[in-house]
Amino acid sequence: MLVIDDLAVEFRTDEGVVRAVDGAAFSVGTGEIVGVVGESGSGKSVTAMSILGLVKPPGRRVGGSIRFRGRDLSQLPASDLRTIRGGDIAMIFQDPMTALNPVVSVGRQIVEALRLHQPKLSKDGARARAVELLGVVGIPDAPARFKQYPHEFSGGMRQRAMIAMAIANGPSLLIADEPTTALDVTIQAQVLDLLRVAQQETQAATLLITHDLGVVAELADRVVVMYAGRVVEQGDVTTIFTAPRHPYTVGLLESLPRLDRDVDELYPIPGSPPSLLDPPPGCPFHPRCPLARDRCRTERPELRVVGDGIGDPTHRSACHFAEELESTEVSR
Repeated sequence: MLVIDDLAVEFRTDEGVVRAVDGAAFSVGTGEIVGVVGESGSGKSVTAMSILGLVKPPGRRVGGSIRFRGRDLSQLPASDLRTIRGGDIAMIFQDPMTALNPVVSVGRQIVEALRLHQPKLSKDGARARAVELLGVVGIPDAPARFKQYPHEFSGGMRQRAMIAMAIANGPSLLIADEPTTALDVTIQAQVLDLLRVAQQETQAATLLITHDLGVVAELADRVVVMYAGRVVEQGDVTTIFTAPRHPYTVGLLESLPRLDRDVDELYPIPGSPPSLLDPPPGCPFHPRCPLARDRCRTERPELRVVGDGIGDPTHRSACHFAEELESTEVSR
């Protein structure tokens, strides 16, 4: 469905050039849910925005390709890309309060999305479908809520409205960018259940951008781990959570609180993510890595297949010494 190959995105700033995405490569299959995880600044959201051509100056794509159903989106004219946005590919943005128009009612915004991509749909038909969608995503008294404005919705209801708008035209690919950010735990669980229902209803492939490993464990089929703009590990969700083969992935998992066993203390990853204005040579994780050696400081590791290929043939790691982590077991 979606193939991203060697994607590079830069931002020109007064201090210099920031390489926000640096050679990212992964794919999303039909009907598959792929979770993209990493710390803030790892390049997750910029990668997602690049798919729809939403990275604006001073940002720009400087390399690689983004192929959707065999078509390179980065080479399409703006008119074709506008047709795809909200139609074949829909996005649930991180902050619905800024994504929704504050001076237009929620229902009217859903109607606009419907009629833009389904021009034969009548105004009354679009209104009825919008009310139906609000009901599908669990918003009570949908006909009355149709007329209300975003500020009259709670945070969870705004996120539900965003999901309704995203699934309105039956997309083939759904991109969810931090869909549970700033929501309390109970509402997060409801939104995750709703995303699962939306994916089942549309049979859309889903790209789930998040820093929450619990969300990934709950929803994803495969996981892509990003660090400093690069993909450092990817594989199916069971493999990543039980047999990680990159020190950064191990660090992320070991820094989480656990409910299934007694843990005296958490083990945070030492140091801080590197400045993308002046990234370290070699492996970008080496200043924080317990396995780092001279080779790591000078030679950039490539994303390569690890393991015997029998368990998870898609498992790849960008670590020179991935095999030394074979004894590491992190229980899901």
